Amino acid sequence: MNRLTMLVSAEGTWMLEDSPEFRAALGDPEPDYDGAAFAVKNLGFIRFQILDNSIIEIDLHPRNVEIPALLAVQQQLLTSHIKLFRLKYFDVSWKSEIICSAELAVARLSELCARIFALSAEDRFLVEPQDYLRLFESEQGPLQLMAQKWRMSFGHFDPSVISFAIKNDLLSRLIIVGVKPPGAEPVFRFIGDGHNNWLDDNYHVNAIGGKVQDQPDKTYGQWVSQFYKSVASTGQPRYDYVTASIQRPPGTYTTHYERLLLPWKTPSDEVLVTLSSRGLATDAVDKPAVIEPESSVARYSAMSS
Repeated sequence: MNRLTMLVSAEGTWMLEDSPEFRAALGDPEPDYDGAAFAVKNLGFIRFQILDNSIIEIDLHPRNVEIPALLAVQQQLLTSHIKLFRLKYFDVSWKSEIICSAELAVARLSELCARIFALSAEDRFLVEPQDYLRLFESEQGPLQLMAQKWRMSFGHFDPSVISFAIKNDLLSRLIIVGVKPPGAEPVFRFIGDGHNNWLDDNYHVNAIGGKVQDQPDKTYGQWVSQFYKSVASTGQPRYDYVTASIQRPPGTYTTHYERLLLPWKTPSDEVLVTLSSRGLATDAVDKPAVIEPESSVARYSAMSS
């Protein structure tokens, strides 16, 4: 049986099981035990194995898994051509499940880890990963247009991206974030004024160059910052349904929306990640939870270098 084994660290870094990088992360240059099993059970690693190019096995201890590791594995599943998955997870004892769909496997991983992440975010944030390839198959819309622009540009960012967004009335709902390796915190490069419904009127100007995690609701800022880091490090798009309750004076703003995160290469080592979003209808109301901007003319500031 042909077997390829990879491990994903708590920080979302991929490494081979028998590599110097893994042994360094393990803290033991010559382990005389199953180092991978130890890392999965105790250090928040996820083991990712491909067997005969026909089944993917994933081992994890949900209580120890961190968001970057979970996102890295979910992203890989959604881009894989393999359609059979075995999840092995520790909950008092080891349990396993067979799943025949990447989308269901991603959802099940979120479910296994949800209680941990929900507690850390005070039950205020929920993300449901979707297959971004569906955007290329569905009817035209703002997210589909940005996905097509990204594909036609081969993921390279230049001024034509902004021109394209203006021409197609996408700029007001656009956010651009810069991420510099290794491990730098994401910073705002551009915020369209369509986000003023949940931010202060001038935040889209004043926040440029500031860290994403330093938003007025810092819990939300820290939570969403992880997704920008993941997309920048993997170089893979991410398409999600998101429900969030954001703290802002005088109360809480609850929103339900779909978002597309796209990674763009630049002439420097900085990766730009664009966010395009659109409100989704909820069961409780007939109108989108995200209010469209009062003006269709976007006010925007120049991106800092």
